[in-house]
Amino acid sequence: MKADKKKTLRLLKTVRGQMDGIMKMVEEDRYCIDISHQLMASEAVLRKLNREILAAHLKYCVKTEKDEQIMDEKIDELIGMLDKLMKN
Repeated sequence: MKADKKKTLRLLKTVRGQMDGIMKMVEEDRYCIDISHQLMASEAVLRKLNREILAAHLKYCVKTEKDEQIMDEKIDELIGMLDKLMKN
């Protein structure tokens, strides 16, 4: 993985903390809208992280590939991932 590992781990730890907080909110029967806000915040962090990982993939794994066939395969993988992202 070519994305910034420290930043990636920091964001993942943030989401893990958010998930722990959301589970506590559920256990405490907190207001549904408040739980939903926290879920959306977690999703936003994960989307941001996924964009950064995909950008690093494009910049380092695809752009620097010398073998054209492998590059085409990597581009097809990326297109497949974008298709999945657009369905959400």
